[in-house]
Amino acid sequence: MDRRFFCTATASVAMLAVSRARGADGFPSKPVRIIVPYAAGGGPDVLMRQIGPKLGEAIGQAMVVENKVGAAGVLAAQFVAQSAPDGYTLLMGSNTHLLQKILQPELKFDPLGEFAPVCNIALSPTVMVVRADGPYKKAEDVIAAGKANPGKMNYGSGGIGTGAHLAGATLVSLAGLKATHIPLKGSVEITASLLRGDIDFAFPVAGTGVPQVKGGRLRALAVTSAARLKELPDVPTLHEVLRNELAIQESWFGFWAPAKTPADVIARVHTAANKVLSDPAVKAQFEAAGNSTAMSDSPQAFAAFIRSENRKWGDIVKLTGVSAG
Repeated sequence: MDRRFFCTATASVAMLAVSRARGADGFPSKPVRIIVPYAAGGGPDVLMRQIGPKLGEAIGQAMVVENKVGAAGVLAAQFVAQSAPDGYTLLMGSNTHLLQKILQPELKFDPLGEFAPVCNIALSPTVMVVRADGPYKKAEDVIAAGKANPGKMNYGSGGIGTGAHLAGATLVSLAGLKATHIPLKGSVEITASLLRGDIDFAFPVAGTGVPQVKGGRLRALAVTSAARLKELPDVPTLHEVLRNELAIQESWFGFWAPAKTPADVIARVHTAANKVLSDPAVKAQFEAAGNSTAMSDSPQAFAAFIRSENRKWGDIVKLTGVSAG
């Protein structure tokens, strides 16, 4: 009896272990959708399409990128929040989602409560850019022109509350300028707007701005990272210009799953993403566009980072007085 009991118990433990393994290994059994709340061709979209195939290889299924643009990322967030919590629909979440909730508390989505943070992917500062053939050679030139012509300068962004908007508003606030913010339909319109002369300066994310600078269409005057970018070593940080810690601003992008997504599914995506981001070729690819890979130690660590970022961006909103109205 003892022997039969031992064998039965051993078999039960083994079956339980197999069952648990199958539960984790069963995901994913079909393609995973990544909802990108930015227009096709923009920096975040390009970034995701760069790593999508490698991430698919690491996780064992195709990663399908879908663009859902609108309301500065809120429409995409609401779509994912309402999706089944099974790991097959992920959001490319970012600091923009925190900003939209800070600016519009009445919005019917909660970036801190309706999502399960999975992993960080990239950090991307914004780049202060002007037309390459324009008169401004450095950030101080823009500041001087703004002070000499109060209320006559415009700066553009992909929408109210985006990182580009807050960076521009921070410059205006800290430098004591009067300039008008022009919200565009998306970040991909920034370059064309600058070249047409519709706006005087802008702060696109580095993934969008650096290639345009290297291509000779735009001139970079400052970056909002803590240190100068490897790809733009001669361009000062905005902190060097303004001497204020709130001038250090980096957008970030990561995976968010709907709340209540199983922990083993989240862990599977987190592990696959970190494997891809550890690839030296991927790191070099990110750096070439002015980004940096940003691996999180765990989903819990990423969640803590999001909470700290929520506090920081709240301080920046208070400084600039930016509102959704």
